[in-house]
Amino acid sequence: MSVVFDSREQWLHGAWLTVQLTLYGCALALVLALVFGLVGTSRHMWLRALNRVYVEFFRGTATLVLLYWFFYALPLVGVQINSKLVCAVLALGLNVGAYGAEVVRGSVNSLPKAQVEAVIALNFTPYQRMRRVLLPQAFALMLPPFGNLVIELMKGSAIVYTIGLVDLTKVSKNVQGFSGETVAPFLAVLVFYFVIAQILQLLVRYAERRVDRMLGRRPSREPSLSAVAAGAPGVKAAS
Repeated sequence: MSVVFDSREQWLHGAWLTVQLTLYGCALALVLALVFGLVGTSRHMWLRALNRVYVEFFRGTATLVLLYWFFYALPLVGVQINSKLVCAVLALGLNVGAYGAEVVRGSVNSLPKAQVEAVIALNFTPYQRMRRVLLPQAFALMLPPFGNLVIELMKGSAIVYTIGLVDLTKVSKNVQGFSGETVAPFLAVLVFYFVIAQILQLLVRYAERRVDRMLGRRPSREPSLSAVAAGAPGVKAAS
């Protein structure tokens, strides 16, 4: 494992690029998921058709093929994207955003009809209904599948080395090439991806707990005064 430690600067650089791809890709995917997911709940058929076109096309297209299109094919038809990072973020974000749009659409549509009828009776505008009542509740349902999509996007970023970006996967191949060792560098990259995935999962679970408490679905960790009095040793209830 000494060869892995000796090339630690390369590993840190590769890990940072992987984290950047994950953050930027998730930001793009979240925006697309919210926009097209909410469009998919519209009463207008043409808006729902727009949702289906986006979802079916990008969900049914391999991320690697999208990456090659942005980096290799589009410049041939006059569309030049000079940044490799932008090409990678677009490919990852568009693909994962299509899956996320279905999560958003399904979460909003799964809310009880009574919720919609109640806000209509209160004379809320469609924007107020979505922002104040429906979307906060649906967001709690979206978080677990969104957590899975974030991790899938992070792991999917391993393909970016094919266009010359030096991420964790590329670093592992570089270390293998100049050292002649195989087990150590690929074991190291496995551990890196696992650690990043666990950190992302912890952040998603923290967000789930916060949202549940905001919606009143989970009690606060701070015990009540009566619970402290009942459970604390040496404290007697007043007669």
